[in-house]
Amino acid sequence: MTISRVCVYCGSAGAVDERYREAARELGGALARAGIDVVYGGGRIGLMGLLADAALDAGGRVIGIIPGVLRDAELAHQGATELVIADGMHERKRLMTERADAFAILPGGIGTLDEMFEIVTWRHLGLHDKPVFLVDIDGYWEPLRCLLDHLVAHKFAAPLVPRLLEIVPGVADLIAALARARPGGPPRSGLL
Repeated sequence: MTISRVCVYCGSAGAVDERYREAARELGGALARAGIDVVYGGGRIGLMGLLADAALDAGGRVIGIIPGVLRDAELAHQGATELVIADGMHERKRLMTERADAFAILPGGIGTLDEMFEIVTWRHLGLHDKPVFLVDIDGYWEPLRCLLDHLVAHKFAAPLVPRLLEIVPGVADLIAALARARPGGPPRSGLL
């Protein structure tokens, strides 16, 4: 089996450095060209919108999952191949997890951190066994990497990298890692 759907977590802010905007566009196009569907938060703004537009422009499939409250605020990407309206943020994250074979985390803010920590925690707990990749565009995630090392150094966590989370420096490295990765098996606990 190969990876056929990747859930991408990324920022919805629009006024961010062009390096991160370009990485979102590059990833959307690269996933589409690799025949990998994009699962994402369903937004039309920020890196989310750029990712979706690039995947669609390259002929890919884009599955957006957005809570009704954000859709109603006119933030939903109406051009997505499939737009799923979730009852709330918790259902959104559950559906994104169920629909994906692997996860990629691009630069983002608080929401992206929330999604990243939750998906890594769920993997640690055995709720899924799907690959998780932190895409460290131009060292964006370096402070987070230091924090993860800090947790391990103070014995609050066993080493997370590479057991639960693989760090790749860019989009090309992510695509190569996805080609080697295999979708995880069913959850050990049956909770998801």
